[in-house]
Amino acid sequence: MKLNSKYPIVLALLIVVGYLSQLYSFRIDLTADARYTLSESSETILAKATEPLIIDVFLEGNVPDAFHKLQLETRQLLEEYASENPNIKFAFIDPVPDGAVVETIAQDFNNRGMRPEQVQLRNNGKVTQEFIFPWAIASYKGKTVPISLLKKTLGASPDALVSRSVQNLEYAFSDGFYKLLNPKSKRIAVLKGNAELEDKYIADFFKTLRESYFIAPFPLDSVNGNPDQVMQALNSFDLVVAAKPTQAFTDIEKYALDQFTMQGGKALYLIDEVAMETDSLYANDGMALATARTLNLNDFFFKYGVRINPVLVEDLYAAPLVLASGETANSQYTQLPWFYYPLITAEENHPINTNIDNPVFLRYANQIDLLQTETRKTVLLKSSLLTKLNGVPVPISLETITTEPEPERYSGGAQNLAVLLEGNFTSAFENRILPVESSNILFLEKSKKETAIVVVADGDIIRNDLDKNGRPLELGFDKYTFKEYGNKEFLLNTVNYLLDDTGLINIRSKSILLPALDIEKTVNDRSTWQGLILGTSLLFLVFFAAVYTYLRRRKYR
Repeated sequence: MKLNSKYPIVLALLIVVGYLSQLYSFRIDLTADARYTLSESSETILAKATEPLIIDVFLEGNVPDAFHKLQLETRQLLEEYASENPNIKFAFIDPVPDGAVVETIAQDFNNRGMRPEQVQLRNNGKVTQEFIFPWAIASYKGKTVPISLLKKTLGASPDALVSRSVQNLEYAFSDGFYKLLNPKSKRIAVLKGNAELEDKYIADFFKTLRESYFIAPFPLDSVNGNPDQVMQALNSFDLVVAAKPTQAFTDIEKYALDQFTMQGGKALYLIDEVAMETDSLYANDGMALATARTLNLNDFFFKYGVRINPVLVEDLYAAPLVLASGETANSQYTQLPWFYYPLITAEENHPINTNIDNPVFLRYANQIDLLQTETRKTVLLKSSLLTKLNGVPVPISLETITTEPEPERYSGGAQNLAVLLEGNFTSAFENRILPVESSNILFLEKSKKETAIVVVADGDIIRNDLDKNGRPLELGFDKYTFKEYGNKEFLLNTVNYLLDDTGLINIRSKSILLPALDIEKTVNDRSTWQGLILGTSLLFLVFFAAVYTYLRRRKYR
């Protein structure tokens, strides 16, 4: 009876603990990299979800073993979101139910803009191809946003893909939630009037930006006729983008852009100071002359702290150019590195260039000098150390692509190719006669507040290819080599950083280290580890059996 009297007390304690756990709950993140701790930006975004926000994740069912880690980390992250805001509801859904044809489901996903991935898996020496659907759909008040869970990396193994994707999970979800919970407010002006890239070649990038920002073409050349009206209209935008202008800017056009910066406006300039196109090589029997392009922007950038030099950067770390040989019916295609196509691996010294898995692909890039000015300068893209600078005019021939390079000629060192300028800018028209005779808009010699400009010495960084029907392909996808590059991610990061008020872009800097098995050791030492695990298990079983037998005999002896 004395022993039994304890049971009601224990039962009462359990009931009290259970009740208190319903009222008060807490979570402790014991990971060294704070993997399960949401950033302040994510918490700020989630606070705006006052009604149910539904997330459907398509990582259920027949998920390959290599992607179980992504499935687990996604579930754990969503649990963190749900604990932060009870309005967050999520479910994992099998995209291929019993009896469904996987190819049909894959086509349906593709039609909805959620391209499935066909991954190559190796198991015990066997190679198989399987579809996975690394996507989620977030819905709020009748609006939906697809969220990609997989960060594709050129040539990466499934384990490496999962590791990089887990690193990006919080940013992917928080970015999707931000689009759902925040109405568009920022405005981007795409400059026109100086023979910039045609719309079809910049369509994919601005189509993606349109999900978060208002986009509008802006005829800058109209400032020559009505300066005040055009400058006032320009100042209503938050960011201007100059996508590879090829005609010189007039002084009054530069003045409008300068005063836009002085008003605190942000800018992204994608500039080619050398006129050179690969199409010119194909059209002229493999020969073309690269010449300087006069854009009348030297004094403009010089005052801000950079100088784009009219030289071509050759880099031994380069993307391939596809060459065809033979007759049309029997053509053979060869990929050879074209040193005028630098491939840039970002140093990850800033949120803009952090966690960009694929290298950035440039064409006929120029070199940037940094000057002594008050603005803070961050180099975002650099060439490799194995470079050579070519002054213009210079003849370029496709015949050189088959010539073995001489390493001693490529000792120019790393060249600056993209620079971020931040701070209080001084007007390029300070102590100069203004190109506007009379204006009701007050001239500013200094910027009203801190602002930022990004200058990239390659206009083609934003250029997307076209398919055989003339439709835009995804930016960064090379239709000739079927390789994917990091151009789109770099430019999206750039725009998000320039316009980001919530600090969302800083989530990209979060570093997560996932422990992984050594694949080579697991294959080579497979039998050893299997024997060790099996033998250890049997030893434990024998040990406990012996102890149990000994105690039983002692009790009933």
